[in-house]
Amino acid sequence: MLNALTLVTGIAALLLAAWCGWAAHRDQPTKDWHFIGMAVVSLLAVVQLVVGIVLLARGDKPDQGTTIFVAYLLGALACVPAAGFMSLAERTRWGSVTVAAGGVVLAVLEVRLFDIWGG
Repeated sequence: MLNALTLVTGIAALLLAAWCGWAAHRDQPTKDWHFIGMAVVSLLAVVQLVVGIVLLARGDKPDQGTTIFVAYLLGALACVPAAGFMSLAERTRWGSVTVAAGGVVLAVLEVRLFDIWGG
């Protein structure tokens, strides 16, 4: 898979986590600009999903299996939006903590995707 895309997505997810973690530290809920950051990270996950599917359609195969690779791609796609929706339900600092946790989870999923592909 494209190592650069995986790296950029993971770094963006960690930056989002740090940003929302800082907001939680200041006792603030997620704000509109946090949702813009979540949209950017989610867009990177969509691009990664499309690239992964195109690579699979071309005949490239991940080292650890196609099924687990696609499952991780879908999990990476859903991770930040799910955290964002949960933060809407919790309009306190804990909403920011939820998004920060979602960013960390996405970064870990990116490392795992790299391993599954054979990096």
